[in-house]
Amino acid sequence: MTGPTVDVHAHVLLPEVEALVAGLPALAEAKALDARRGGPAALAVNGPMIRERIPRLTDVSVRLAAMDAQGVDIQLVSPSPSHYHYWADEETAEKVYRLANEATAAHCAQAPNRLRGLGLVPLQHPEQAVRALAHALDQGLEGVEISSHAPGRELSDPAYAPLWALAETTGALLFLHPFGCTLDERLDQWYLSNVVGQPTENAVALSHLIFSGVLDRHPGLRLIAAHGGGYLPTHIGRSDYAWSARADAGAGCAHLPSSYLKRIWFDSLVHDPHVLRELIRAVGADRVVLGSDFPFDMGTEDPVGALRAARLSDPDFHAVRGGNAAALLRKD
Repeated sequence: MTGPTVDVHAHVLLPEVEALVAGLPALAEAKALDARRGGPAALAVNGPMIRERIPRLTDVSVRLAAMDAQGVDIQLVSPSPSHYHYWADEETAEKVYRLANEATAAHCAQAPNRLRGLGLVPLQHPEQAVRALAHALDQGLEGVEISSHAPGRELSDPAYAPLWALAETTGALLFLHPFGCTLDERLDQWYLSNVVGQPTENAVALSHLIFSGVLDRHPGLRLIAAHGGGYLPTHIGRSDYAWSARADAGAGCAHLPSSYLKRIWFDSLVHDPHVLRELIRAVGADRVVLGSDFPFDMGTEDPVGALRAARLSDPDFHAVRGGNAAALLRKD
């Protein structure tokens, strides 16, 4: 086996960020909304699950030991999506992104040969998001993690054009990782807010970027979609058909929607070897990268084993295992 094994979907918990926003009335409102959307049973499970994983989320030595056990050489570490805080006003949002970027960079700096980092941007304030990306890059981070939308704004919103432009010109990575789902109480049982909500949000967000023409206007964006891009890659035929059959569906982008999948990278975290093979068929083996959602319970403890279960050819296996991500991270 040659080349490093690279996991692009791993998280860090930043207590400093939560201490910063603690006690703010808007935080209580946001938590109440999340609780209502997720349901009480999910809250009861989430608390102990997070507490058990805090050492892996915060202690670099524990993280590295877990990576060794998984056979992972390099992690691309992004803040827990619970740190997005898209409810925050401009002053609070600036404090959040600065602290998150600096704390993530400090975490990764403890093992610079094995940890690379992503920061945060306040999508609720598009004009601030540009400064936040620049700040993340100044900290030595590879780019930023974003959710599927912000309150009242989809990723197709023209207000984000300066953010996409800066990401394109700098080569910054954008990691699309939803947090929460606006289907609300329809998903408040059986953890459907995550089980169904996350792949739905991925599909909606990617569809906005494709159908609106964002990827036409910014063809150099380096975008990684978590959770295999959700439902979109394996159901892209419906998007193509609509683009061809309806004037409204085809009005915003220049090419078949499926063609844009080959401009995006997708992590391998789909929990089914047959779905992983179909993802690779749809987007190409050169566009899939290893992802584990380390160390959360909806991730995989054995990302390489999950990849091996798909029974790929040797070249495809090694490309997904690390070759594609190493190239994204500009590592030989």
